[in-house]
Amino acid sequence: MKYQKIFVAGHRGMVGSALLRQLADSPEPRPTVLTRTRPELDLCNQSAVEDFFASEKPDCVLFAAAKVGGIHANATYPAEFGYENTAMAMNAIHAAYRHDVKRFLFLGSTCIYPRNAPQPIPEDSLLTSPLEPTNEAYALAKIMGLKMCQYYRHQYGVQFHSAMPTNLYGPGDNYHPENSHVIPGLLRRIHEAKINDAASVTVWGSGKPRREFLHVDDLATAILHLSVLADPPDWVNVGTGTDLTIAELARKIADVVGFQGTILQDSSKPDGTPVKRTDTTRINATGWQPTIELDEGLKTTYADFLNNL
Repeated sequence: MKYQKIFVAGHRGMVGSALLRQLADSPEPRPTVLTRTRPELDLCNQSAVEDFFASEKPDCVLFAAAKVGGIHANATYPAEFGYENTAMAMNAIHAAYRHDVKRFLFLGSTCIYPRNAPQPIPEDSLLTSPLEPTNEAYALAKIMGLKMCQYYRHQYGVQFHSAMPTNLYGPGDNYHPENSHVIPGLLRRIHEAKINDAASVTVWGSGKPRREFLHVDDLATAILHLSVLADPPDWVNVGTGTDLTIAELARKIADVVGFQGTILQDSSKPDGTPVKRTDTTRINATGWQPTIELDEGLKTTYADFLNNL
């Protein structure tokens, strides 16, 4: 690793935690890893962010900090999601430029792409049509972060760039019964059906939508890979490029959990987008490929869930 000091913003989140694990296992000499909790550094506070960069002088920033939530939270509190995510990104990007940070890698999400983007989703579909309304505020904030990195890079010649991961899963995920994403939500529901000796478990929707899933440890390797490229893309999708139906996913999770009952589909519940898969041509061309197969990743994620019970 060519950096002396790396600031991992958002180190307590799923992505930040994965980055800390990868950095701890990196070859010697290892860089100093800087972390701050929110009480220690409020990234929405411009003067506090400025003071941090002035005193600590990181030469690399891996920016995984974000205010995140599910559909309900995003739809209910768009002002908070828009303001906090935009403020954090603007403060950090500008302070990094002012204090000569060599590399700034901004983390977003594939929700930045239009609701009706072509499938698989190419990077060039950004800003070509309307966003998904339910998470528009979050997506716009992430687009602004991506664009500011691009603007600073093109105007000032700094190595500021972005990565847009697909649906993530893995250790450190949120297993809340109502506010979790699909894999942790299904893991919990199917686990509870197993321990209650239920004959069946019901999954929302028809089971036909197709989704792509990336293990968070694969994302961490992609971020560190991108962080040392001499000429990385301004922004790049990070995913597997492969997908499966929700029904197939539920069956895989049932096999991992050891649930022998029937999986029922509640077709009265919404399906969402029929297909969501990323075009990974751009990152694959840089020499990165994911290595954790879904079956293997689900096993380690279930072990993490059991450990967190």
